[in-house]
Amino acid sequence: MTGLIAILRGVTPAEVVGVGRALVDAGFPAIEVPLNSPEPFESVRLLADAFGDWCLIGAGTVLTTGDVGRAREAGARMIVAPNSDPAVISAAVAEGMTPYPGVATPTEAFSALAAGARHLKLFPSGSVGIEGMKAWRAVLPREVELLPVGGVDETNLAAWAAAGAAGAGLGSCLYRPGDSADAVAVRARELSKIWHQD
Repeated sequence: MTGLIAILRGVTPAEVVGVGRALVDAGFPAIEVPLNSPEPFESVRLLADAFGDWCLIGAGTVLTTGDVGRAREAGARMIVAPNSDPAVISAAVAEGMTPYPGVATPTEAFSALAAGARHLKLFPSGSVGIEGMKAWRAVLPREVELLPVGGVDETNLAAWAAAGAAGAGLGSCLYRPGDSADAVAVRARELSKIWHQD
């Protein structure tokens, strides 16, 4: 099970290791640096060098096969996208990386599976909804992981977990550009506690 993915949109290389340490210490198993952040591949490299043995490091908002290769060279092992592009999915699989394509309909979900994905980012999660995820769960292969992203925060994370989400992507409720590592640590511990509640 993937668990919680920290989405560090807007993070800079100067701060990324400190923020990453706060997340790893709080038990986050995965960290994503969206490619519309400043110098994203450098941030991916720094995270992979510092925490790659303990944490799944990835690139997000990946829209091209060229960026898949650049992310791999930087040390990423996870490719996250807002859409479901079979070429990006196939490229990630070919590079030995784990793709998390964004899907908003069952048709997109099955197309992503056909391209090689086994982890699906429900995006935006509010459009799919918890009941929608449950309906998808009934028809998708059991081993496929569903992870809501977009609008997931401390107010609804427990409900997604209870409904069977395999994880969740957490963005602005966890990190906003300029936030200190200490502030991120507090939020990360709170969100991790919610996720792991029985």
